[in-house]
Amino acid sequence: MTPANPLLTTWDGPFGLPPFAAIRDEDFAPAFDAALGQARAAVATIADNPEAPTFENTIEALELSETMLDRVAGVFFNLAGADANPARQALQRDLAPKLSAHASEVVTNRALFARIEALWQVRDSLDLTAEQARVLMLYRRDFVRAGAALDGAARDRLTAVKARLAVLGTTFTQNLLADEGEWFLDLGPDDLVGLPEFLVAAMAAAAAELGRPGHVLTLSRSLVVPFLQFSPRRDLRRQAFEAWVARGANGNAHDNRAITAEILALRAERAQLLGYDSFAAYKLETEMAGTPDRVRDLLMRVWAPARAQAAADAARLTEMQRADGINTDLEPWDWRYYSEARRRVVHDLDEEAIKPYLALDAMIGAAFDCAHRLFGLEFRPLDVPLYHPDARAWEVTRTGQHMAVFIGDYFARAGKRSGAWCSTMRDQRKLGGDVRPIVVNVCNFAKGDPALLSWDDAHTLFHEFGHALHQILSDVTYARVSGTSVARDFVELPSQLYEHWLEVPEVLEKHARHVETGAPMPADLRARLLAASTWDQGFSTVEYIASALVDLEFHQGPPPADPMARQAGILADLGMPHAIAMRHATPHFAHVFSGDGYSSGYYSYMWSEVMDADAFAAFEEAGDAFDPVTAARLERFILSAGGSQEAEAAYTAFRGAMPGVEALLRGRGLQTTEQADFGQ
Repeated sequence: MTPANPLLTTWDGPFGLPPFAAIRDEDFAPAFDAALGQARAAVATIADNPEAPTFENTIEALELSETMLDRVAGVFFNLAGADANPARQALQRDLAPKLSAHASEVVTNRALFARIEALWQVRDSLDLTAEQARVLMLYRRDFVRAGAALDGAARDRLTAVKARLAVLGTTFTQNLLADEGEWFLDLGPDDLVGLPEFLVAAMAAAAAELGRPGHVLTLSRSLVVPFLQFSPRRDLRRQAFEAWVARGANGNAHDNRAITAEILALRAERAQLLGYDSFAAYKLETEMAGTPDRVRDLLMRVWAPARAQAAADAARLTEMQRADGINTDLEPWDWRYYSEARRRVVHDLDEEAIKPYLALDAMIGAAFDCAHRLFGLEFRPLDVPLYHPDARAWEVTRTGQHMAVFIGDYFARAGKRSGAWCSTMRDQRKLGGDVRPIVVNVCNFAKGDPALLSWDDAHTLFHEFGHALHQILSDVTYARVSGTSVARDFVELPSQLYEHWLEVPEVLEKHARHVETGAPMPADLRARLLAASTWDQGFSTVEYIASALVDLEFHQGPPPADPMARQAGILADLGMPHAIAMRHATPHFAHVFSGDGYSSGYYSYMWSEVMDADAFAAFEEAGDAFDPVTAARLERFILSAGGSQEAEAAYTAFRGAMPGVEALLRGRGLQTTEQADFGQ
């Protein structure tokens, strides 16, 4: 007798967690087939219902129509990102067109759209709650923007375009993962001279994972960035930097350049089919920014002071390079090295002296403690099977009530895509039962015994946990507006806001303790660390805005036949400094090309930063970083509300008004006389 597919059975383990120990890779394909079949049948039942449309038999039924598909996909796509293998990658390629086709079938179902449209036309007479009215509007908008109103050839072509885009996005991601996984640099004893102990230990661990002797540098950001900061070997820095920025553009089977050109062309065609002037106009219509012009205006207001600061910093770094007898131009592989050297002098900071106070477990504890003080959350470790030995889980409760399961997967390894992210295996909702979320944070920190974080790593941990809180505290009825289901340029507000608590002195005093002695970080070291919080902001702001503007220009004008040439032209027009590279060049710009999520939307981190600076100021004005009244407002209007109202209305309800850009500029240490009303 063939055993039941564990993905399709009732998950009766602790908190309804997936039965990871029982799931095999070969279970996923039949599970997706069954789930897709069930979803199609559910949609057909809704569309063909002879009864007049109601909110319950149409919208609420749609909300529950893909319950099984959501469950299977929640497990699979988390594993595909955090623990990929050839079988999962092959299935991901096969699934991309199937899932796209299913989504197109739903939104082009004329009978289904007619029911939604009928409800929309009489919405004022339906006695809907505010959340229900919002969900109805979102469903109708989703259908219209997906082409539900198109006919014949245009509708068929849009379906084909979206299917091809799904395939290309998957291929782009897998190409990038392959390029990242195939490159490494063996380092001998002479190559380690001048490197801090934590980096040497991390590269030894990387070598062990690859089954190689000695020490290995990989393209994991947690290794490459500190190597560029600390290695006195300019030749090796150049080799590492050039490999890092060449990901996806090596002329091999994983080259992404032609793929990006096709993606841009298809996105432009998609927008044209739907009646928009450009893909950027289409994409930004539903965001807080609204239009490409408002995005460009924000970015350019910050670009000028950032570029001026970067130019001043470059002159100082060039002087340092000259003092070392190097009389050529300052290059991108030189910047981090000389900036770190200058930081050590100006702020008397040594990364190797800081990291022992930032042990991973201590920083997890700090993030949990802040969540407890702000929102009353408690975290209890769980001993449950998970998808990888590195992953660990906690039950989240409040006043004894179960709130969520939180899974943390923190270490870099083969098969995990680069970067850091938050996802869910189950979203919060109340429709059909009180469903609490399963939330996942994935990072790529260097493994160690114990694992020690850089200051940037610690910020990343707090950032992703801010996203997690958005999911954990979600308190809505409908999954369509649950947690992070908000405008893309609003979604980064909770994550970037939460980073502020890492820098609260009392948090550091309590949690930043030496991993061996348990002694708190000395007050003078803490003061110097916080004083350096705006260090190199000219550099980091320029590299970020360059990427955001390339993304915007790619999607606003005609699609470039040669994206690399267009990228070069955009940077030249900006006056991009020679010694600073884009944070994400086109062939490895996964935010933009692995899917539509951040396409035309990479600016959103800065848009949200304007709000996060102002939002934390609310706590400062209250005189307490943990002020309970302000925290309660933050939870009520933003963290628990998800996408149940427009983002600007949510922020205004919390803060009273939309902020200007000045708080962001002050926070980054950039000087300007510009005055701008962000909300206008």
